[in-house]
Amino acid sequence: MKKRKENSLSGDNSKLTRSAIVGTIIATVIASTPLLFLVHESVPDTLVWDTFFGTYESGLWESAQYAMWVYTGKIIPLILLAIWFFTCKHWWYHVLLVPIVMYTFQMITSVNAEFKNQDENQLLYLLPVLAIVVPSIYLIRAKMFNKINTADKTLEELEEEFMIKPKGVWGKIKQYF
Repeated sequence: MKKRKENSLSGDNSKLTRSAIVGTIIATVIASTPLLFLVHESVPDTLVWDTFFGTYESGLWESAQYAMWVYTGKIIPLILLAIWFFTCKHWWYHVLLVPIVMYTFQMITSVNAEFKNQDENQLLYLLPVLAIVVPSIYLIRAKMFNKINTADKTLEELEEEFMIKPKGVWGKIKQYF
């Protein structure tokens, strides 16, 4: 019996250690976002930027520094939204897919400098996501409030009941594909 208890405690310790490491990484990424946003200031204000990774030609942006400013302005909110999505424990976290898709679309079109009006048609690309996410969130909300009126459960208990709980980040990703 003592061996079983010790084994379960060591399993809990490894989960706790893993959780602490993941939490530390997430907190470090979030805390470093102001520094990440200022990366564009270290980029030269020229059309062509030579780095040890290769040569970057800013094309339509006409300045590598301005291009990096645009890219960091899109990638940092995308990173923060992705962290929020994968760590959110509320029933409504699927709504976060809408701004994630929006920022992903903006990032892709920003990288592709051939588009002159890159933010122009993003609503057309967001409509399929909105058509799935908004009605599903409304239906979940309607079911919750219907159960509130007919049951003696608290809102937290109902959120727990409707919550989809995949195991880990990979489980959440697999849930959508």
